[in-house]
Amino acid sequence: MIKGVIGYKVVSYKDVEPILMKLRSYAMQYPGFVGAENLVSEEDYSVVMMISTWETIEHWRSWVESGITQDLLKQAKEVVVGAARVTTYRTMPTVEWR
Repeated sequence: MIKGVIGYKVVSYKDVEPILMKLRSYAMQYPGFVGAENLVSEEDYSVVMMISTWETIEHWRSWVESGITQDLLKQAKEVVVGAARVTTYRTMPTVEWR
């Protein structure tokens, strides 16, 4: 499984909430989508992110590079401070940690 993270620094998390909801709604219709959640930091309310889970890295890349996703990320520029941070993680079973 792949975890895709799109993080923002915002003036108010309420301003970016509609865009995060659109990103999530669009992702739900995409092949390989497993689930997603939107988070706001308890220590710093200006840090928000959407964490989505995908079956494969190819599914994640296809969605994040799609025209609609890129348009939504551009829309967010109006209500965020700086650029979105887009990162990807692979889940790792705990038994492999040594």
